[in-house]
Amino acid sequence: MASGKPVVILGVFVADTAYRADRQPRMGETILGNSFKLGPGGKGSNQAVAAGKLGADVTFLTRLGVDAFADMAKATWAEASVKSAVIDTPQSYTGAAYIFIEETTGNNAIIVSPGAAMLISPEDIEANAGLIRGAGVFVTQLEQPIDAALRALEIARGAGVTTILNPAPAAKLPDRSYTLCDYVTPNETEAEELTGIKVSSIDDARRAADSLLKKGIGSVIITLGEKGALLHTAARSDHVPVVNAGPVVETTGAGDAFNGGLAAALAKGVEPLQAVRFACAVAGISVTRPGTAPSMPTLHEVEALLAEG
Repeated sequence: MASGKPVVILGVFVADTAYRADRQPRMGETILGNSFKLGPGGKGSNQAVAAGKLGADVTFLTRLGVDAFADMAKATWAEASVKSAVIDTPQSYTGAAYIFIEETTGNNAIIVSPGAAMLISPEDIEANAGLIRGAGVFVTQLEQPIDAALRALEIARGAGVTTILNPAPAAKLPDRSYTLCDYVTPNETEAEELTGIKVSSIDDARRAADSLLKKGIGSVIITLGEKGALLHTAARSDHVPVVNAGPVVETTGAGDAFNGGLAAALAKGVEPLQAVRFACAVAGISVTRPGTAPSMPTLHEVEALLAEG
C-alpha cells in the first residue's frame, strides 16, 4: 500500500495486567495462575499501534497521568511510530486493566479502569480540532466519555474526514451519534447491545446491520470472531472469511488489530471490501501471538499472509 492520509485516533491507554489460568476463580476463591504479564493496552492505543506498525501516519489523542505507566505508553507509541497528542493529568493516574486469559482456549475477560482518560472532555477535543480536521480517517471507541467522542466525530464529519466508531465497550448511544459515522465496527456482543438482535450467525449479523443502517450509519462492519467479518451497506452485503495465520494463542486485542488495520487501509485509499479483508488478516496474525500491542503485525507480514491466498 502506498503512503496515505493521516489517521487520528481518540481513545484510552491502559497498562494491561494479564493473568493466565486454567479457569477464573469464583467469588471468594483464590487459585494459582500459570503466568503473569504487564504490558501496554487500551483499545484506542492498541488500534493506534496496529495502524502505526502497518505504516500509517497515525496520531493518538488521549489523557495520561504523570507516572510509570505513562512512560510505558509513550515508549510503546515511539516503537510503533505513533505520534501522540497527550494531555498530561497529574491529578489522576494512567489507566490499568485486569485481563484474565483462559489457558486452554485463549478466551479472555477484562476489567478496565481508564483513570485520567475518563477526564477527556469536549473542551479537550476543541483544543485539538485542527488535528482532527487534518486527518483522512478518524477513529474512536467508547472507553473515554461519550460526549468527547461525539464532539470529535462531529468535528471530523464536518471536515469531510472518514469516521470510524468502534462501539466498545458496548453502551447505549444517542441517536445523533449514528449519523456521524461512515463506519461502525461492533463485534457480535456489541451489535446485540446496539440493536437488541442476538448475533449467532451471518444472517443474524445481516439483520443487526440492517437495523443499524436505519439509524443513519454509512456502512456497518460486524466482526464475527472465527467467522471473519461482515461488511454491510445499503447496496450490498459481503461476508469476509477469517484469514487463518495459525493456531490461536490469545484473542485479546484482535478487535483492536482489526480496527487499526481497517483505518490504515482506508487511509491509504484501499476500497472498503479489500480494506476489511486486510483488517481480517491483521487480526488473524494478532491472535497467534500473546499480548496486545506486541502482537500487532507489520505491513510486510500482512501482505505476505494475503499473498498466500
